[in-house]
Amino acid sequence: MTSSNFPSCRPTRVSIIGSGNVGGALAQRIAEKDLADVVLLDVLPGRPQGIALDLMQSSGIERHNRKITGASDYADTHGSNVVVITAGLPRRPGMSRDDLLRTNAEIVSHAAKQAIAHSPEALIIVVTNPLDPMTYLAWKASGLPPERVMGMAGILDSARFQTFIAMEMGISPADVRAMVLGSHGDLMVPLPGYSTVNGVPITELLSAEAIARIVERTRNGGAEIVELLKTGGAYYAPASSTYLMVETILLNQPRLLPVAAYLQGQYGLQDLYIGVPVKLGCGGVEEIFELNLTPEEKTALHQSAAAVRASLDTVLAI
Repeated sequence: MTSSNFPSCRPTRVSIIGSGNVGGALAQRIAEKDLADVVLLDVLPGRPQGIALDLMQSSGIERHNRKITGASDYADTHGSNVVVITAGLPRRPGMSRDDLLRTNAEIVSHAAKQAIAHSPEALIIVVTNPLDPMTYLAWKASGLPPERVMGMAGILDSARFQTFIAMEMGISPADVRAMVLGSHGDLMVPLPGYSTVNGVPITELLSAEAIARIVERTRNGGAEIVELLKTGGAYYAPASSTYLMVETILLNQPRLLPVAAYLQGQYGLQDLYIGVPVKLGCGGVEEIFELNLTPEEKTALHQSAAAVRASLDTVLAI
């Protein structure tokens, strides 16, 4: 019997653009959970190849048979089901916010365009900051329908909210469900009324003062880690949050998750990517849910959107 008599054995493949801490940690999670083969791409010669080889040398110990490839050429990402863009620069001394926007806009736009040229059926997940405008630029550069391009932030922000609620109450995070909308930044919008412990809203379990303290810590969750580390930022939780999105898509197990999605009138917002609850599945953003927000929450969401719009207008004007 010849090989042509066997069904197609094309592997599931995820390409990660950027082999920094988030990209490396995500590659490790995807391979060790036996979810997909991974291509790790970076412009730094040898770095993605070295990380890939290091991860492959642990495959026997971790008992998986996934292939992890380091690459510097986008042609090596061909046939990807999902492309994750983590590439970009952090803000450095002497660099203005507009400088960071311009630099990362160029990186993300190039990555999206090149990756989709070799994997036209792929979905794109953007992780690069500033997250919401970068997701919009990736969508524009890729030429894909908006539901196939999304940003990871709401899951991470909600996970931080979840953790701080559990820490405050002295309970397992497994019992907590949290929801955070809006931009990935100081103007994110945690929703206490939609955040529960085994179905009970935290507004019935915690004082207003405790909730306000947890909300503030959530908004500064990333900055707190940067302050502690001194020389870097968070990457384990961002990698876990991105993994959840990739897993949901590849296994086609639709879930309601907060994701930076393209809005076309929902929540009174138009032509903008921002964090909202969606039904995420193998087709990408399959549905956007509009929650009943309080007047204060609606105002906060629109303020968050205004900040995203200002950043986007700045980079589009450059």
